[in-house]
Amino acid sequence: MSLFGQRKIIVEYDRSRIAKGFLAAIVVFGIFVVGYDQGQISSVVKGSDEAFEMKYLHEVTHDMRHAAGFPCH
Repeated sequence: MSLFGQRKIIVEYDRSRIAKGFLAAIVVFGIFVVGYDQGQISSVVKGSDEAFEMKYLHEVTHDMRHAAGFPCH
């Protein structure tokens, strides 16, 4: 047996790549909420009948939706 028989391999992760992926996921989710959500997200909590009728997130992001150029009505 030699002293150099067992070596530990240290792997360095590219954290900027992970951060970019996480940020991209947040951006895509934000675009969905502002631009396209008509009650889908709140239907998980409130139930589909009430959520699709009230459109809570739609009403909260209504002005931002128009400023971003998304048509909604």
